[in-house]
Amino acid sequence: MDAADILKRAREYSAQEKDVQFRTEVEALIAQNDIQELEDRFYQTLEFGTGGLRGIMGGGTNRMNTLVIKRATQGLANYLIKTFPEKARDGALSAVVAYDSRKNSDVFAEATACIFAANGIKTYLFSAVRPTPELSFAIRRLHADTGVIVTASHNPRTYNGYKAYWNNGAQVIEPHDAGIIREVNAVSAITELSRDEAIQSGRLVLIDREIDEPFWALCTAQLFRPELITARAQEVSIVYTPLHGTGALHVEKVLGDLGLNVLTVPEQRQPDGNFPTLERPNPEEADALTMAIALGEKEHADCVMATDPDADRFGSAFPGPDGKFVLISGNQMGALLLEYVLLSRTELGTMPERPVVIRSVVTSPFADAIAARYGARLVECLTGFKWIAVAQESAEAAGEHYVFGYEESYGYKVERDVFDKDGISAAALCVEMTLYWRSRGKSLLEHLDDLYSEYGYYEDRAISQNFPGSSGVETMKGIMTRLRNDGLKTLGGKRVVMIRDIERGVSFDPVNPSATTALSLPKSNVLQFFLEGGTVVSARPSGTEPKIKFYINSVVPVQERAALGGAKTAAAELCDAIATEIQATLQAAK
Repeated sequence: MDAADILKRAREYSAQEKDVQFRTEVEALIAQNDIQELEDRFYQTLEFGTGGLRGIMGGGTNRMNTLVIKRATQGLANYLIKTFPEKARDGALSAVVAYDSRKNSDVFAEATACIFAANGIKTYLFSAVRPTPELSFAIRRLHADTGVIVTASHNPRTYNGYKAYWNNGAQVIEPHDAGIIREVNAVSAITELSRDEAIQSGRLVLIDREIDEPFWALCTAQLFRPELITARAQEVSIVYTPLHGTGALHVEKVLGDLGLNVLTVPEQRQPDGNFPTLERPNPEEADALTMAIALGEKEHADCVMATDPDADRFGSAFPGPDGKFVLISGNQMGALLLEYVLLSRTELGTMPERPVVIRSVVTSPFADAIAARYGARLVECLTGFKWIAVAQESAEAAGEHYVFGYEESYGYKVERDVFDKDGISAAALCVEMTLYWRSRGKSLLEHLDDLYSEYGYYEDRAISQNFPGSSGVETMKGIMTRLRNDGLKTLGGKRVVMIRDIERGVSFDPVNPSATTALSLPKSNVLQFFLEGGTVVSARPSGTEPKIKFYINSVVPVQERAALGGAKTAAAELCDAIATEIQATLQAAK
């Protein structure tokens, strides 16, 4: 695309964008003839993908702004009207809209709600910031046909996003995702109402406590031993941070009503899209928990907890023998919660017939061993909680019973009736689990070592590399193409015994690649290399950011508790060797 085309697209956008903030950004760049910046903003239109939109905020077709949000919502409204013509005719379509603490989230959410209302869709808009899991819950409770939350989850402060949900409370999947994308791309006119007009018409309704209170009750209802928490609440001190997001209202309420002592990091308690105390509001990263851990060590807390800005992810750290806090990874917390759920159901006699556990394909197979121990069937699904929701619905339609699901990126689905990950219910269950093991004379870290001694030592690494801009997309495609075409025979000195190519829908032995076995998973751009000994290495371009991710899920057998230290050393050396080879591959691609 040459400079003239870029300038033409910029002027067209400027003529259509009604939001002064974003329009003046582009007009200033045109006046400065800043072709390089304009090219980045206009070389493509921000794609409405299978989960919605996510991108850097700013004026331009390749940015998150009010015009892009309006087009997306008009397309979603058009799809709803075509999919449910009788409900549309009777004025019975409805939607729920929520938003997090990011900059412009309230503006984008109001624009979304008003366009739904203008298209005859009754819309419930939360009156203030609310977390993603509550949006999922609200869709189901209000029997809505769709829902949207404006959030970029744990991305940097410059990002925002738009996640679209279906009537089951999960993010949209096929065939609806493709249908919505077609409608968004075909939008030629946008039907609008102002906020006042939408409210006066009765098609825009503000909501808050009528959803908050049953949501809080649902989080508490997932606990197995609330009486244990009530009896021993004063024995545990918790430091919590919402990382300037939406979690404080709910976490403080749910844990506080259980009698727990929760000290929220004061500098990070209030919602603030500037995230002034941290670079990335991501509980997966140690830097995000720095202030909480410092406060936890000062107050001699028993646990540090964090939720990301839309409170669907949950991170934690616990004091080790020296009093220094140890971060718990998503794979580790998922295994701990899974084992506690299955153990509790067994002890309390509430284990259903044909129990099912669900994990994503890039999550540690630690879950498989624990599920097998308790007689639960382990189901793998693609990355993303919409796929856990699909797997849950499929299993339950076949007469099985969902008991727990999670993925390595700090997401846990405790409730059956919330069809997305939920950091609030995970926090409550984690506290109960901590008190349970304390009542048996163990810390959570000590119990984690017990699990390793029983099932083997699992160590996990994640490696990611950013490839921004138009050239970055091609670079990532090239990496995946080379991995597919050339394959890998060894990694870290271990032989590759099976390759799973989820995009092609097959698995095969690299020694005999023509003898393939069909996969039941939906197609997705993921490659997995299974090594002798049980270690799995996965490659996957991110669906929300311009980066490619590699996941290393290693396992080393443990013959006895005394050998655990040696197993940890061996696993670390294996992960180091594999990581070095992956980094070399990424460096060569630059």
